[in-house]
Amino acid sequence: MDQPFYVNGFNTYWLMVFAADQSTRGKVTEVFQKASSVGLSVCRTWAFNDGQWRALQKSPGVYDEDVFKALDFVVSEANKYKIRLILSLANNWDAYGGKAQYVKWGKASGLNLTSDDDFFSHPTLRSYYKAHAVLNRVNTITNITYKDDPTIFAWELMNEPRCTSDPSGDKLQSWITDMAVYVKSMDAKHLVEIGLEGFYGPSAPDRAQFNPNSYATQVGTDFIRNHQVLGVDFASVHIYADSWISQTITDSHIQFTKSWMEAHIEDAEKYLGMPVVFAEFGVSSKDPGYNSSFRDTLINTVYKTLLNSTKRGGSGAGSLLWQLFPDGTDYMDDGYAIVLSKSPSTSNIISLHSTRVAIVNSMCSWKCKWGCKKRNPLEAFLYHDDL
Repeated sequence: MDQPFYVNGFNTYWLMVFAADQSTRGKVTEVFQKASSVGLSVCRTWAFNDGQWRALQKSPGVYDEDVFKALDFVVSEANKYKIRLILSLANNWDAYGGKAQYVKWGKASGLNLTSDDDFFSHPTLRSYYKAHAVLNRVNTITNITYKDDPTIFAWELMNEPRCTSDPSGDKLQSWITDMAVYVKSMDAKHLVEIGLEGFYGPSAPDRAQFNPNSYATQVGTDFIRNHQVLGVDFASVHIYADSWISQTITDSHIQFTKSWMEAHIEDAEKYLGMPVVFAEFGVSSKDPGYNSSFRDTLINTVYKTLLNSTKRGGSGAGSLLWQLFPDGTDYMDDGYAIVLSKSPSTSNIISLHSTRVAIVNSMCSWKCKWGCKKRNPLEAFLYHDDL
């Protein structure tokens, strides 16, 4: 396909677990229906739940078929609403099992493990990860093997991998190198991304100034180096000024968001030669000083920065809101939930951006790169500064 696909999407991480219970399964359909109504085209969600309540993987290589059928439902339902999925295969954090659960399994089988970061380096734990059977799953509803299913947009190696036990970044780099090629060897059809937050590490000391804080340099990740690995197709970055800079809302959050994005778009062009997707961004309603107009400003800033990149044929390939919820799921809200029916102004911003992205996708081809300077009446609509 000789045409770019700019992404306007969202996260709803709990779809599989909701689909596993008949009483909440309808909410999965509702999320896709609501997302589709404002033109969102890609959803990122968890294709893991390791050793927990409603676990997909109960122990290494042992699955709960009912939960796998729930994931089948998520994939087939996404397809009905023309939404494509980024499926994440593991978690750095303890929620839904995470690397800590792999280490527990390793200890239970007699391995001498001392840190959760052994997940990245121990050959047995690497083999557990490689055995996770999602790619070869045959969907019980559609009969299509996941690795052959165009509904899936990309595989994500892990949600927010960090390896604080090795600030040099070598341990995580080795894991990424192994797993990216492994996933590609099983499935050459789909895109692969790492799942990183985007922190700059030791390989790019001049970029450390863009990190939100000094600790970010020490977590074992290294944005540029990590993304130079064979098999990785696009870069991923997360944006959380309220987590990383200060919980209290200030204008500096907007400034940070813009400079963080621009730095990564520039790196993706200059050093990586690949698109970059801002795969999580949002603000919590629990933050001191929060109001919905600040959230709208943040979302507008992300969208506008991406359109500025698109206008010049740059590497900014899209963004995924954290996170979209249907009505009646407030009990799952971590503060970041966007319920479209309760947020008409936010809904309008998302919808307008979706329209712009759809127009770019239909008009543009890589050869054009917007550098052809053809004047087009649509450009005024696409790039009109309405902030």
